[in-house]
Amino acid sequence: MKFEDLGLSPETLKAVTEKGYETPTPIQQKAIPIIMMARDVVGLAQTGTGKTAGFTLPMIDALSGGRARMRMPRSLVLEPTRELAAQVAENFKTYGKYHKLTMALLVGGESMGDQTKLLDKGVDVLIATPGRLLDLFSRGAILLNDIRILVIDEADRMLDMGFIPDIEKIVSLIPPTRQTLLFSATMPPEIKRLTEKFLSNPKEVSVDAPASTAVTVEQFLVHTSTRDKKRVLGRLMKQEAPKNAFIFLNRKRDIGDVAGFLQKQGYAAAPLHGDMVQAKRTETLQGFRDGTISFLVCSDVAARGLDISNVSHVFNYDVPMSADDYVHRIGRTGRAGKSGRAWMIATKEDEKFLANIERLIKKPIPVFEMETSKDTSEPVQKDHAPKERAERRHDRPKRDEPRSASHQDGKRAGHAPARSKDEDGHDGPGFGDDLPAFMR
Repeated sequence: MKFEDLGLSPETLKAVTEKGYETPTPIQQKAIPIIMMARDVVGLAQTGTGKTAGFTLPMIDALSGGRARMRMPRSLVLEPTRELAAQVAENFKTYGKYHKLTMALLVGGESMGDQTKLLDKGVDVLIATPGRLLDLFSRGAILLNDIRILVIDEADRMLDMGFIPDIEKIVSLIPPTRQTLLFSATMPPEIKRLTEKFLSNPKEVSVDAPASTAVTVEQFLVHTSTRDKKRVLGRLMKQEAPKNAFIFLNRKRDIGDVAGFLQKQGYAAAPLHGDMVQAKRTETLQGFRDGTISFLVCSDVAARGLDISNVSHVFNYDVPMSADDYVHRIGRTGRAGKSGRAWMIATKEDEKFLANIERLIKKPIPVFEMETSKDTSEPVQKDHAPKERAERRHDRPKRDEPRSASHQDGKRAGHAPARSKDEDGHDGPGFGDDLPAFMR
């Protein structure tokens, strides 16, 4: 299927072609025709599947025939973070360049006065985070009674960030005769309740099982101690030689420390977290996009939806406490059909979180044991099902135990160990020539 087969206008198709796209992604193939029929849609798709264009393209065509009035936007896209909102705004600029649509971006950290001036002129497309939108509404700077299309994007992330009460309040201010589009990577009970309450006979479209990991991403796990995590990260960086990478941490207070460690090692690394001022966050993301920053040390503010292509690696310096966050983190690599590699550094305190992750993704993550002394770096592959995780610490071979002759012969002959199998009997990641030298 080509974009020409989806029924989009010539102006929109011209913008898509200039962007270099010819074939829509599966979520775009399924969602765009239904959205153009003015039906409500629930879209279930993991990150990196092209869902943003999946709703922006048909919205542009649907809105192209009218004009907005002062302080009365015609459509509303709700996003959980400033970065995601800015990314959606870029999509509308890119694909709507041959239409005369107006747009406003309402996020915190920016001048409220400038945003009010844009609203006074009338906007066709309003892209906002819930908090700033409600602030401006309470000041009388915006009216929501002319909204024709409502998009609730990254709904499960909205839930995680505590925005559901705000979403419910915003929806109550919008006319019931509207088209509503809800996109989410997972469908927890609270989001299911939202779809039943606010959508009218929605059509569900899905391209992957909720919370599945992309097959283009190879996943690896290293066990270590808390004090050796930086040393392990440094060795992984050296041996993997990533072109660029996201490095995820759980606590904002640790991000600057790890970024500083990488900078001292000579890496072009920079921190990114929610406590930074918006101008600095925007500058850092732009630096990562244009390559002046190669390694983004960040909190989960960067885990959802950011469309940065050609990211070679993801390093989970901390095991995420939410299994869903693991899926979204590693979804920063292996996008648009390209391959990627995701590493996770775990301590003994992470056993419960690791078990939850493997239960969610329905397969064990291949484990590599790494010596953490200053002079050695000798990983050993271990394959265990999740239920055996608690026994791993008792099954490790003694360090002075010689390797088998067959293993030594295989290494001399240049052969890789056999491919692993996951618990369903499928081929796991191959351990051949594509692995770093210290893992062959």
